[in-house]
Amino acid sequence: MNRVRLLFARHLWLQLLLSLLVAVAVILVLFPGRSVLSVVVRTAVTSVGAIALVLTRRRREMRAAGGSVDAVVALDAELRRGEVPSDPDERGAMRELVAQRLHRMRHRVPALILLAVLFTALTLLMVFTGTVRQAVGFAVFTVVVVGWNVYLSNRWHRRLRTMDTALSAAEPARAPR
Repeated sequence: MNRVRLLFARHLWLQLLLSLLVAVAVILVLFPGRSVLSVVVRTAVTSVGAIALVLTRRRREMRAAGGSVDAVVALDAELRRGEVPSDPDERGAMRELVAQRLHRMRHRVPALILLAVLFTALTLLMVFTGTVRQAVGFAVFTVVVVGWNVYLSNRWHRRLRTMDTALSAAEPARAPR
C-alpha cells in the first residue's frame, strides 16, 4: 500500500486521472443510459478548476519543502510517521509545510458541515425526483463520502498539531536580545 501511495504522491497526474475515472464510473452507475463519452467530457471540463487548485497547492508545498516533488514526498512520509527531522533545514521546511497545511485547514469544521448539508440535500432531491436505485445509491455515496472526509480531516489535523508541537519543542531556545 505504501508503494501505491508514493506512486500517487510523486505522479500527481496519475492521481487526477484515477479520480476522474472514479467520478465517471459513479455517474454511470447512478445514471445508466448516458453516453460514456459525454460523461467523460463533462466530468473533465467541470474538473478543470479542481485540477488548477491541486496544482497550485502542490507548487506552494514544493516551494516550502525545498523545490522538488521528492522533498515534499519525503516530508510527507515523515509527517505520517510522526518523525521530527533532525536536520535544521529539514525542520524549517517541515515547519513551513505544517504551517501551510494548518492554515489551509482553519475552516475545516464549517466546510465539513457544508459538505454534509449539500450531500444530504442532494440525497433528498434524489429521493423525491429520482428512481429508488439512484436514491439508495446516492444515500450510500453520501454516507461514505462525508464519513470518510470527517475521518481523514480529524486524522490529518491531529497529525499536523502533533508535528507542530514536536517542532516547537525541538526548536532550540533563542538567547534574549
